[in-house]
Amino acid sequence: MSEFVSKISKPESIIYGGIFDIDNRISIVKDLESRSAENSFWDDAAEAKKVLKEIKDNKRIIEPWEKAQKECSDILDLYDLAFEENDDATLKEVLDQVDLIENDVDRIEFIRKLSGEDDGSPAILTIHSGAGGTESCDWTDMLYRMYCRWIERRNFTSNVIDYQPGEEAGLKSVTLEVHGDYVYGHLKAETGVHRLVRISPFDSNARRHTSFSSVYSYPIVDEIDDFEIDEKEIRIDTYRSSGAGGQHVNKTDSAVRMTHIPTNIVVACQNERSQIKNRATALRLLKARVRQHYKEVDERERQSKLAEKKKIEWGSQIRSYVLHPYNMVKDHRTDFETSNTQAVLDGDIDMFIEAYLLAFQ
Repeated sequence: MSEFVSKISKPESIIYGGIFDIDNRISIVKDLESRSAENSFWDDAAEAKKVLKEIKDNKRIIEPWEKAQKECSDILDLYDLAFEENDDATLKEVLDQVDLIENDVDRIEFIRKLSGEDDGSPAILTIHSGAGGTESCDWTDMLYRMYCRWIERRNFTSNVIDYQPGEEAGLKSVTLEVHGDYVYGHLKAETGVHRLVRISPFDSNARRHTSFSSVYSYPIVDEIDDFEIDEKEIRIDTYRSSGAGGQHVNKTDSAVRMTHIPTNIVVACQNERSQIKNRATALRLLKARVRQHYKEVDERERQSKLAEKKKIEWGSQIRSYVLHPYNMVKDHRTDFETSNTQAVLDGDIDMFIEAYLLAFQ
């Protein structure tokens, strides 16, 4: 009985939502909902969207917290009854429920970490091959597959915007637009250089090779259309699409590349058959990328946004994937590691993302 008493005391501490500031969040939501009910609410559409977004963000924490609080209260009542009757079987059932509630609270704590200005936004994810030639192109393709599997696991949606195949194998680069709940909040943890160590499938002598690829993510926010870039600062190039798409895609100069001259930021789009549509998409991506660049410059000293981009080579990696002479994936920022490399390459990367966000947010 003593083991049950010691553990059942834990739920009592989570009835109070101090770290989540629940009472204040509820008060904020009530005030904002009152504003949204006013007849003039939609006179300023941009401000109205911000209000609705703030309501939604707060409710993402309030609602699961209130659910966990009610379940905790019910469990405590059941515990008192089982304790009085000395019913070990029921007490064991109560403990199982306690574990579930603790997991729920941990999840709420994780969501609370995703409270950045852009965390709830969709994101652009780009993967570029680095030092290592064909090896790195193949590694970029492996990372692309890993992130596609992760997107499927989380029921997110994505579409390929730009796709540059390697000369012999794999990918030189690929760009995805990803949609879902807190997409950027998750993917910002993946920005940096990823290092692979393995026996090369391209080496007839079966030697060990090290490859590098960079991953970069940035948010696509609702107000991006209002962000202005001087047309004189943009260089536009067109070229023939290189990805899959049929004869039309490969025989017309429908692909578009835009360069922001002051920052040297480059984006490309070739997923549409129409050059006009690709131009529109590329401009939207360029605005988002330039906006994020200036935000990073302003906030670099606090490092509250993206990690600083580094050269794609030795000494700058955020995570290593070792497939030989042993199996291990290790994140060098958090020291979190696992030996289940196959699961990670199949898209099971939430543990790395959560470890990073809990440590640095």
